[in-house]
Amino acid sequence: MKLFRYYFILSMCLTVVQLSAQKTEDASVDASKPTNLYTQINSAFEYQSLKNGTHLFGTRINIQYAFNPDNLLLVEVPLLYNDNSKSFGISDTRVRYFHVVKRNITSRFIAIAPFADVTIPSGSFTKGLGSDVWSVTAGLVAGYLVSPKISMFPGIGYVHITDPNKYAGSSQNGLNIQTNMSVSFSKRAFLFINPIVTFLSKTIWTGELNFNYMITPNKLKINFGYFPNFTNDISTFRIGTTLFL
Repeated sequence: MKLFRYYFILSMCLTVVQLSAQKTEDASVDASKPTNLYTQINSAFEYQSLKNGTHLFGTRINIQYAFNPDNLLLVEVPLLYNDNSKSFGISDTRVRYFHVVKRNITSRFIAIAPFADVTIPSGSFTKGLGSDVWSVTAGLVAGYLVSPKISMFPGIGYVHITDPNKYAGSSQNGLNIQTNMSVSFSKRAFLFINPIVTFLSKTIWTGELNFNYMITPNKLKINFGYFPNFTNDISTFRIGTTLFL
């Protein structure tokens, strides 16, 4: 319980830091569309439940820097505690680059954007904090307006995962497909629904259900997310805040 309180206090401190920061631009922020790129700081309290009875919890920090409206770099660092190994530390780090090559192709086809996504095995595998493999995905996301309230952002990517045992020829290559849908309830509230399937040596089914609410327009957002891995029976829950800079 002491560790739980520590992580909770850390998350709240990050939230206070975000609330005290000042926004440098007055441009309108529409975060309901993933192809709209903004500089932002995200912090979230995270809880994971694994099928073997292990639980992980901690803080996930996500910093995104938009060089301009069409180019964005994301760095994500989780700090987690594993209650089975009694270990705390950094988990696997994620780095993502996103580039919108074309916008407003038609009135409904709003964007096309290639991306590169790398997961770095910075967490300890023996302590239950990391995967011990590199994961690299390169792909493409498209944006399509179904209606004024609903938009789709389907994506496809080629996936390469290194071999954790370092045996030559044992790495995996496959395909990742997502069908992300954004539903806007108002100018402030929206929901992401994203079923994901990854074809590797076995098919992995995952998903995202993420509700977002803009507390302060153009500046501060909160979110509540559920991220299940159906294949490996892992449930992840996050509650966090986003500050747009």
